[in-house]
Amino acid sequence: MTEIYLVEDHPLVTEGIKAIFDKEDGMNCTYSFDNGKDLLAKLPIHQPDVIVMDINLPDTNGIDLCKIVKDQYPSIAVIALSINNEKSIIKKMMDNGASGYILKDAAKYEIVDAIKAVMQRKTYFSISASNTLKKPDERKLPALTRREKEILLKIADGLTNQQIADLIFVDVSTVSSHRKNMLAKYDVQNTAQLIKLAITEKLI
Repeated sequence: MTEIYLVEDHPLVTEGIKAIFDKEDGMNCTYSFDNGKDLLAKLPIHQPDVIVMDINLPDTNGIDLCKIVKDQYPSIAVIALSINNEKSIIKKMMDNGASGYILKDAAKYEIVDAIKAVMQRKTYFSISASNTLKKPDERKLPALTRREKEILLKIADGLTNQQIADLIFVDVSTVSSHRKNMLAKYDVQNTAQLIKLAITEKLI
């Protein structure tokens, strides 16, 4: 029996994926978490065979979380689950130890096939992710989302995460997560580099 942990903060997605595994012989989603902190608190007590994790979480991002998990528990296979189909993000996730990358628009069989593949120590990409990886690298940078642009403009104005959170009526951890995701998205080391790149490339 393959034991699976799911890390996903959208209840409908969580229930849908758990239902897929429930119908599969030999697969059991024993726990689901809506944030990275709770997952990391559980792992010292018990480790699954596979963790399926969203990249965008309320308290962290899956890229960092994957590295933490793989550094501490290298035998656990990690599969990324995301709406993000950008080559740089896919590569970063794999560089941090993920064994698979599944887009949330993937067919049900792709999620099942991904579990089977990583249990055989193979890598697996959903069809959309695989097609993205085959495309030649482009110089054009990915665009900022509306929320990312809103937050980055406020960061450029010198506002703290807490001040931004208060202004746009979200939790401070959400702002922090967006900031980390943008650093990964544009492959920069700090916020100053991110702002400089965004201004140079006319992203803001």
